[in-house]
Amino acid sequence: MEDFTTRTYGTRGLDNRPLFGETSPRDRIINLAVGSVTSLLLTVTLISAFVFPQLPPKPVNIFFAFCISLCSVSAGILIYWYRQGDLEPKFRNLIYYSLFSIVMLCICANLYFHEVGK
Repeated sequence: MEDFTTRTYGTRGLDNRPLFGETSPRDRIINLAVGSVTSLLLTVTLISAFVFPQLPPKPVNIFFAFCISLCSVSAGILIYWYRQGDLEPKFRNLIYYSLFSIVMLCICANLYFHEVGK
């Protein structure tokens, strides 16, 4: 039986390249910016759910924050799998869409928590 460590896949030597190649500096900056904005907005939303409009927090605010947290966990798992190389690059658009949805949910939640528009 053939040893899997000696396969060359048509290259001159052993092929130890990353599965999807290296990410460009531009992609890293975009990933950091999107992740930072989403994390910051999520943190503000979770704090606002417990503090605003007054203490003690409303149960609806806590439930809203809990639902947003569950969406964030699933996006975090996708990001983890993507960084491990278990997902193909085409899933990056799904991750961006998921993070955009979380940002929109956070904006809606903050508008509701701070009673904007009443």
